[in-house]
Amino acid sequence: MSRIVYVNGEYVAADQARVSIFDRGYIFGDGVYEVIPVIHGKLVDKAYFLERLDRSLSELQIAWPCSKEEALAMMQELIRRNELIEGVVYCQVTRGVAERDFTFPADCEPAFIAFTTVMDLLDNPAAETGINVLTTDDLRWKRRDIKSINLLGQVLAKQDAASRGGKEGWMVEDGFVTEGVSSSAYIVKDNKIITRQLSNDILPGIRRRTLLEISAELGIEIEQRPFTVAEALAADEAFISSATTITLGVISLDGKKIGDGTPGPVTRRLREAYKQRVIAEAAEG
Repeated sequence: MSRIVYVNGEYVAADQARVSIFDRGYIFGDGVYEVIPVIHGKLVDKAYFLERLDRSLSELQIAWPCSKEEALAMMQELIRRNELIEGVVYCQVTRGVAERDFTFPADCEPAFIAFTTVMDLLDNPAAETGINVLTTDDLRWKRRDIKSINLLGQVLAKQDAASRGGKEGWMVEDGFVTEGVSSSAYIVKDNKIITRQLSNDILPGIRRRTLLEISAELGIEIEQRPFTVAEALAADEAFISSATTITLGVISLDGKKIGDGTPGPVTRRLREAYKQRVIAEAAEG
């Protein structure tokens, strides 16, 4: 079956999808995106996804291309047409099509595209083995809190980590870890989770938000502050979170073992609790 994608109001075969070369997303990276997990054929973390997309659009002064209810209905229809059971929906909103000019065009309709990807989220083998992470310089702009489609800094950082054998990179600025290239970053010391506080320096991760809620429910202490690479290496355990990974244990950093070199008990406990949360949400529809 050919994958069906959504492009500006139409469901089309992926190989027939077209966007204008004058789309400001293509020319300027003038747009935002989201990645929403799909569990048992249903979108999960829907409320937080809509909230973050709304904030990103507002920060860039881009109007919603449709109502929030219509956006959710479109994505669920995309899931149905592609018979997606588990994976993600990627959606992207740009300012739209206009002649190339840096200032915002006066009459420009937002462009909206979306597509699905099959992924093993609940039973990712890396959850058992853990992943190797390498540090890399943080080359990004100063508004990292906006989920912008401008991802060249992350592309360079991910390639740098991958070229040296890393499954993920932890970006470092002024000696402190900011976040993962495509994930949030955490360490655990004496059963306390340490992760950088929200600001313009990092993306407000949805999995970060839900995992911190779960941690509070489980009585796990949380300290929100920057941490250094040296602290990470001395930690009892470390992990990442994102839409595509849920949580994965970080077993080494720059080739040096963290903890006992396996995903730690806090990481495993949070992953299992998050899985139960989204499975329950999917069952509710």
